[in-house]
Amino acid sequence: MEQQDLNKRLLLALALSFFVFIGYSYFFPAPTPTQNIEQTSNTAHQTPKVDTVSNTAVPTPNATVATAASAPVQTATAGLVTVKSDNFILSVDELGRISQVELLEAKYHDDEGNNLKILNVNEVKPLEIRFSDVKLNEEAFKTPYVNTGSQTVDVSNAVQTVILTQTLSSVTVTKKITFKSTGEYDVTVTTSASTPYFITPGHRPDADKSVYMLVRGALVKSADGIINTVEDGDAEGYEKFENAKLASAFDRYVASMFFDFDKGMNVSILKETNGDPLIFVEGADTLQLHAYIGPKEEKILKAIHPELTDAIEFGWFSFLSKPFFKVLLWIHDYVGNWGWAIILFTLLVKLVLFPLSYKGMMSMQKLKDLAPKMKEVKEKYKGDPAKMNAQMMEMYKKHGANPMGGCLPLILQIPVFFALYRVLLNADELQGASWILWIDNLAAMDPYFVLPILMGASMWFQQRITPSNFTDPLQEKIFKFFPVIMTVFFIYFPSGLVLYWLVNNLFTIAQQYFINHMYAKQKEVAIASHKKAKD
Repeated sequence: MEQQDLNKRLLLALALSFFVFIGYSYFFPAPTPTQNIEQTSNTAHQTPKVDTVSNTAVPTPNATVATAASAPVQTATAGLVTVKSDNFILSVDELGRISQVELLEAKYHDDEGNNLKILNVNEVKPLEIRFSDVKLNEEAFKTPYVNTGSQTVDVSNAVQTVILTQTLSSVTVTKKITFKSTGEYDVTVTTSASTPYFITPGHRPDADKSVYMLVRGALVKSADGIINTVEDGDAEGYEKFENAKLASAFDRYVASMFFDFDKGMNVSILKETNGDPLIFVEGADTLQLHAYIGPKEEKILKAIHPELTDAIEFGWFSFLSKPFFKVLLWIHDYVGNWGWAIILFTLLVKLVLFPLSYKGMMSMQKLKDLAPKMKEVKEKYKGDPAKMNAQMMEMYKKHGANPMGGCLPLILQIPVFFALYRVLLNADELQGASWILWIDNLAAMDPYFVLPILMGASMWFQQRITPSNFTDPLQEKIFKFFPVIMTVFFIYFPSGLVLYWLVNNLFTIAQQYFINHMYAKQKEVAIASHKKAKD
């Protein structure tokens, strides 16, 4: 196949794959699994019934459980303790579990100004304990804990400890929980008699309803430092990690996690009926865990423990997204505004890629000038493809043109865009972050569609000044409609991401004008040299 046609087909394939990646989340959002839910007028507790086939309530140390069985349905879960801070209100129910966390910061409020509640009341809750003994497990879910201290504690200025006790027929369970103002807490579970049990950080928080292509589920950092992610719907039910450092049940912006970077934890992933992962940590007579529940904000997690920032998950492109996020944070620390940080980051990317972009754009200019000669070669050797390709390659070599050079900048931009796409979708820092004028939330769509329209217009103008030599009418039409299709897709995208693409287009236009000017000067010098040589 002729090299120039191959170049165009590659560009077309990249464009179409871009559409598929971006558009899929809108036209085919992940289905929401239906569940049988039992609720009360106050707070409901609903979990899958005990697995009567295996007769097992929780994972056992020496057995693999294919499905996640749980405790009997509990219909009454009155509040036992309320923990207050400047940024959250946390509730502990009568079964010693974290039943709800409300985030108080304004950036988390809904349109009516209500606080964001991050836990689904019908899912498994953090600090739920399950015993391997089925009868003991059933008894535990019918026996409330007792709190001998205050029902309300304030951790705004100092850490506070609550002690909860559950007295069962054969064992007494004590939970000592120390809460901190950051959302971090330490929990020590003690049993009066040796009996196998497991404790969970709960089903992942359910605080985001968007249909973007996000990663949600469970994340485990194993003893060897490898990050393992089990997305919703993908749990196998037998994943196990010995001496794991971190186990996180996470949503887009928030997470509930256990961590122990010194001794490690024995972690099992159970499969719920809908395929979602459920994390359990194996307990002993006395189990001490560090934990956190709240936003996955980099500065908060880093202050608790540097390795805790590994809980910020960016999906497939984490190898690029994580360093991009670090650079954005560094820029933001200097400029103090996320909008300007995105603009400066875009400029930095353009500067880094400029040498390759320069070569690619110059190649496009040369190919444009060679188009008439290429057409002559095609006509002359149309019956001999091998000879035609040989002549074309000779022409490229003679004039210093690279038929693949024009698409290189595009190839490099695609992973950069996808990596930044993940950062701007998953970074909690952008929630409620304003830029200028009407852009008061870079994590939300532009309410007046100004940025998407400007982005589409800039892309259209960029096409007009960029050299092209399409010979296939269909390919040419597709690329002409590219700005229109992109504008439609970007209308509902977070304004931070649209801002990046708009600024990228503007810098590319500036680059193109510079290249056009430099190429024109080179041609003038070449013509003058050619005339001088003749004289």
